[in-house]
Amino acid sequence: MAQAATKPVAGFVTDVKGFDAFIATHPTPEQFHATYPDVQLVLPGTMTTMEFRENNSRYYAELDKSGRITGGRFG
Repeated sequence: MAQAATKPVAGFVTDVKGFDAFIATHPTPEQFHATYPDVQLVLPGTMTTMEFRENNSRYYAELDKSGRITGGRFG
């Protein structure tokens, strides 16, 4: 697996293609926070508010057995 990017991306996700490429590296939640500090990462079992966001500011992650992000959705 490739090493996740270390340069932070400010703001919400606007480059979806780049974001998808980052997720394809199967980052850890810590790598996600370091790279996308302004995006709320929601892990399985975490409670959130019910509002629907259309600005790619909250990502509901799917994790593998080792706790790495393998996919997910914005919401």
